[in-house]
Formats: sequence, structure tokens, C-alpha cells
Amino acid sequence: MDLEIEGLSEATKGEDESGLGLVQVYTGDGKGKTTAALGLALRACGHRLSVVIIQFAKGVSYTGELYSLQRLHPEIQIHRFGRDCRRSSAIKQGFLRCQGCAECMLRIGEITDEDRMLAEKGLSLALEVSTRGDVDILILDEISLAINFHLLTVDDVVRLIEEKCSHTEIVLTGRNMPEEILALADLITEMRQVRHPYAQGIAARRGIEY
Repeated sequence: MDLEIEGLSEATKGEDESGLGLVQVYTGDGKGKTTAALGLALRACGHRLSVVIIQFAKGVSYTGELYSLQRLHPEIQIHRFGRDCRRSSAIKQGFLRCQGCAECMLRIGEITDEDRMLAEKGLSLALEVSTRGDVDILILDEISLAINFHLLTVDDVVRLIEEKCSHTEIVLTGRNMPEEILALADLITEMRQVRHPYAQGIAARRGIEY
């Protein structure tokens, strides 16, 4: 049975690859955009597709799902371009909980030259990855956040989409995705927040929110 499946896989390999190359967007104010993109990365890796994840404008501190990917699927490349957290090591080991201080997050009126430099590095890498031809799926996590904080321009991202390799699938996540990007998408999923524990005063929970 395994031989038959392997043979079928080889016979249909070209067909599977020809189906790649679309543009997906996960947006909205609800929880689950990054989670959906990471789930897609796991599925793709199970089919031996090459995956690169580039995260913009969010902290590079500890988040459980990224360490899980590194342990389960180290071949998935993850690059993070954001602020760090001084407490990340202790949080990872369970000695501290995230206090929601937002030190690792962007704030209106507090954007620095380093924030801009990190976003530009992320964009440069995304442009290189999307055009070199050896990556099946490129995930640009929180790319709209970088745009909305004026770290990148809409034109930057539109150009990336338009100039990517035809067979490279691109997934873009983040709230308030610009209309110019939505117009280029083949798939758009909007996460709508109906209820969230934050409203009850429940802080981010280890293993659930981070």
C-alpha cells in the first residue's frame, strides 16, 4: 500500500505543484489569523512543501506555537522582525506569565528608527524569498500591522505580490488589510470577534494566547 501511495505521489507531483501560487489573506478583528496561517504551514509541511514564515512588527519573544514548529518541523523557516521582551526566557520556562505590558508591541506615537529598520529587513527578505523559486508557501504574518504603523507602504506589498514567482503561494495576515491587497487576493477569510475573555479581565494565558 505504501508503494502504491508513493507511486501516486510521484505521478501527480507536477499536478500538485501547478496548483500553488495563489494569494491568501486572513484578516479581521478576531483571534485566529496567525493560528490559521501556522496550521496551514503544518499541513503543507506534511506534504513536503517548503514553507517560510516572516513575522512583522510583533514581538520576537516567546510564543509556544513557534517553538512547537521548531521542534516538530525544524525545516520550516521562521524569521521574526520585531521588538524583543526582556522577560521572554523566564516566560518560556514558566517562571513568569505575560503581564501584558506591551513592551514588545508597537504603539502609536512611539515608533522608532529600529522598528522601521526591522520592517525593511523583513520586506527585503520577503522579496528575496518570493522571487527565488524554491519556496512553495511564504507566510507574511502581521504584514498589515507593519503597513498600518507606516513601517512599510501598501505599494511595497503590492509589488511583492505582483513580482513573486508564479508557483509561490503567499499568505498575508493582520487586521485592517488594505483594500489594494484584498483586491489581489484569491482567498480572503475574515475572523470576526464575537466574544473574547479580555473583556472579562482575563489576561493572556500561557499555552492559549502565547
